Amino acid sequence: MKKIITYFIKYPVAVNVIILAFFVFGILGAISMKSSFFPLVDSQLIRISLAYPGASPAEMEEGVVLKIEDNLKGIVGVERVTSVSRENSASVNVEVEKGKNIDVVLSDVKNAVDRVASFPSGMEPPVIAKVENNRPTISFTISGEKVSLKALKQYARNVENDIRGIEGISQVAVSGYPDEEIEIAVRENDLRAYNLSITEVANAVRNSNILITGGNIKTEDEDYLIRASNRSYYGIELQNLIVRTEINGNIIRLKDVAELRDTWSENPDRLYYNGNLAIDITVSNTNNEDLISSADKIKVYIEKYNQVQQNVQLSVTSDRSTTLNDRTWLLAKNAISGILLVLFFLALFLNLRLAFWVAFGLPISFLGMFVFAAQLGVTINVLSLFGMIIVIGILVDDGIVIGENIYHHYYDLGKSKIRAAIDGTMEVIPPIVSAILTTIIAFSTFFFVDGRIGSFFGEVSTIVILTLSVSLIEALIILPAHIAHSKALDRKKLENGEEKKTNKIDRFFKKINKSADTLLGKFRDTYYVPFLKFSLHNKFFIFCVFVASLLISFSALTGGVIKSSFFPRIASDRVQITLNMPQGTNEKITDSLISYIEERVWLVNKEYTEKQTGNLQVVENIIKRVGPGSANATLSVNLLPGETRDFSSPEITNAIQQKVGKVYGVESLIFGSGGNFGGSPVAVSLLGNNIKELKAVKDELKEELENNPLLKDVTDNDPAGIKEVKITLKDNAYVLGLNLQTVMAQVRSGFFGFQAQRFQRGQDEIKVWVRYDKKDRSSIKNLDDMRIITPAGARIPFSEIADYVIERGDIAINHLEGKREIQITADLKDLSASETEILDNIKTNIMPEILSKYPTVTPMYEGQNREAKKTTDSLNLVGPIILLLIYIVIAFTFRSYSQPVLLIVMIPFSMIGVIWGHYFHNFAIGILSFLGIIALIGIMVNDGLVLIGKFNNYLKEGMKFDDALVRAGQSRFRAIFLTSLTTVAGLAPLIFEKSRQAQFLIPMAISIAYGIAIATVLTLVMLPLLLSVSNTIKVGVKWLKTGNEITKEEVERAIIESKFDEDEI
Repeated sequence: MKKIITYFIKYPVAVNVIILAFFVFGILGAISMKSSFFPLVDSQLIRISLAYPGASPAEMEEGVVLKIEDNLKGIVGVERVTSVSRENSASVNVEVEKGKNIDVVLSDVKNAVDRVASFPSGMEPPVIAKVENNRPTISFTISGEKVSLKALKQYARNVENDIRGIEGISQVAVSGYPDEEIEIAVRENDLRAYNLSITEVANAVRNSNILITGGNIKTEDEDYLIRASNRSYYGIELQNLIVRTEINGNIIRLKDVAELRDTWSENPDRLYYNGNLAIDITVSNTNNEDLISSADKIKVYIEKYNQVQQNVQLSVTSDRSTTLNDRTWLLAKNAISGILLVLFFLALFLNLRLAFWVAFGLPISFLGMFVFAAQLGVTINVLSLFGMIIVIGILVDDGIVIGENIYHHYYDLGKSKIRAAIDGTMEVIPPIVSAILTTIIAFSTFFFVDGRIGSFFGEVSTIVILTLSVSLIEALIILPAHIAHSKALDRKKLENGEEKKTNKIDRFFKKINKSADTLLGKFRDTYYVPFLKFSLHNKFFIFCVFVASLLISFSALTGGVIKSSFFPRIASDRVQITLNMPQGTNEKITDSLISYIEERVWLVNKEYTEKQTGNLQVVENIIKRVGPGSANATLSVNLLPGETRDFSSPEITNAIQQKVGKVYGVESLIFGSGGNFGGSPVAVSLLGNNIKELKAVKDELKEELENNPLLKDVTDNDPAGIKEVKITLKDNAYVLGLNLQTVMAQVRSGFFGFQAQRFQRGQDEIKVWVRYDKKDRSSIKNLDDMRIITPAGARIPFSEIADYVIERGDIAINHLEGKREIQITADLKDLSASETEILDNIKTNIMPEILSKYPTVTPMYEGQNREAKKTTDSLNLVGPIILLLIYIVIAFTFRSYSQPVLLIVMIPFSMIGVIWGHYFHNFAIGILSFLGIIALIGIMVNDGLVLIGKFNNYLKEGMKFDDALVRAGQSRFRAIFLTSLTTVAGLAPLIFEKSRQAQFLIPMAISIAYGIAIATVLTLVMLPLLLSVSNTIKVGVKWLKTGNEITKEEVERAIIESKFDEDEI
């Protein structure tokens, strides 16, 4: 190592070549980095989509889902299986364990589904695929005055095709209209007149409306392909299709028995942009595409399109790139402020030129990091920028230590520039390498944390680890060479004894340095050293002070003085209002209710616009969607983005909720302000196979949560189903040769429809349905009057062969780990409330009382609680390993068993700073605070390394134990104070940032900054105390072993090792 360092110090050209390489490749790396909102995370979810037209939720569950769930048991890499069975369809979600190869698990899942012996006839083949993580980039609507939905759809399709042709964009989703279909609406009277059934009509369509090849004719000259091309793509073209011919030559055509029309699916789905009929187009990004460049390309396209088109206009409804640019600039601004603060303190306490060369390590380290980050798939996002802010203050620490030590060798020991640089660097290599390694080990924890937090914050670790690794190279090779070959080292007198002239700037900064040094020295000698001596004489009292402070801090946390909330809330620019009516509600009723809520939103907008700076519209636009289905509707209220808005989205959401008031007759009405990281704050899953008890527990728990004033948006995934007409056959039906299967097949054909065909028309899949006209299936009387065909050919009214009762059925059946599940979720009304306290109350008070009456039901706490459990469980496993690795590194450095333990013992005491830091800034302690503490462990150990290293050196030089302790604290006070000050200074701008966009990151910065502040006191006061106590224990143990008089010095590892060296010599 010494030879390498000597080579670079002697030959600065090599150093400059390395710097040039970092600059060139670093800039290229930075340019090639993509931008995204959050780190790009690979999908960990596999979905099995199942379609079985006409099946009830119970049929889907029993006939399909349970079979698949049974086969999925035991697959390696599957974390858990959930499913939802609905009318006509079901989906099974397979969550993959962290670290497992999703493609291998996907293959095993496909094999498991293939092993299912049989599925019901009429079911479509299962679709098994991993759910790709596509992140919405920009959404816009296409709308126009008095433009029909059909025309709008055609415009939207053209826009979609244009956008797909733009390079770098692959994911385009168009929504806001139902599926197109061809309806063959048969007339019951005409079917009877011609003695036809719906099945015969459907079969005629299926057998005639075809496109088929019939082989080849090979002549001597050429080949001919035989083809029947009789495919009609529109309803009107099918009118003359022959259904049957009679013996008398009479031909019955389709138009004789049915109305044919091209129509929209009966499942409503309509979208309105600020009241006008519209279609939504959303462009998303895959992991290989850049968010900002995609959004810019779309905005250019929209501008050109709007200039050309007269009838329709494209309007941007949501642009994630605006928020990303805001956040990027915000964090970049904080980073620049942090760098300037670090530079200020360096210039204040160090020689100006030395401060410059130490600070020069910042751009070199960042450029070096960009070289590797781009290759590792890191993107420019909120968390990677946050990682850069964290590391600003840490980067200069090793530079300060090396620079100071070179100065010491040059000025105090009188060595030449080159010799001072070599010896000064070599002397501090062990503590510096250990300090960087402990920080890297601490930050590597994030790679092993499970859940969304782990996958997101792994990027912070990557940035910090890469930057610190490059900074180590910079501090050991580049910095000493620059110091040795610059004017940073300059004695006042030249070798011939002449006084050297200095310029005004040098003189000015020397004066500042001298003043700062005098001030710091005065504080150290007047306050710190006497206090340290007092502490060493009154160990028990000082320990009691530290322990009491720690206990008071934890009491404040557990007693609720300092709030705790596991997950942060992320600022949102959208309010999402979701309305669910009882199933079967007419779409006109649903539409009128959501339109009423829309009017209330515009009233709230008027109120807030008057209070908004610059009278800007607080609500930019509202997208109303009625559907999918007649009972569902949503309002997407897009707010003024980012920092231009004076009010938070939860505040506006609560104002809308108050303005709307209590709405009766709805299944659920949710006013979501977004920003819940990790799921719902309160989510309780009830598991069991006794449906009656499950529903009873659901009702009681919902009532409790609705009565809690801290909660809102209490909802569940088990709404009352649609009213069902439950049919039973009379005895005479069996006498006529009928059974339930044949009767229901005929009823289904008439009222649900018989799918005669399915084909592709352009980009749309068109289904051809044969069924009664809508007016002939709009009342229960139509069912009574329907004619059922017996095996003998007779047509009997339905009412003569069957009875029925009307009951509400299930709309969806949810499964979790093979059991039926009902999940109740709720959001916080007041963001200052603690969801951990609310959940604890549910777990300890509410649920035991309810479950005592219903023993078959088991609760599981989902949402944020599940994410929190995944995170804490993985931290409980990884934490001790990380501490052990840090212990090993320090033990290697000092070749001592006890000294690393002393450094680790100090870690809990840094919580004093963390807890009260959150209190002063009015932040809740959450998962990010704890991640900050993990990062803090690596950083706080660094100061201890510096002090213990110096203490060991003084012992080797022959000092008495107590004197060595005081001198080590005295001589390392400046370096420890300065490294801590630069770390805090780097984070200070972010901690005092008022912007809503940065609020969720601030707790982590508070943990590091306040933890470091307390850690500085701990290192300078408590560490010498611990060393002294440790020494007393060692002396006592040795005295017990030998019975001899033992000195304090002889039991210390540094002295023992120096004796070994002497013996060997």
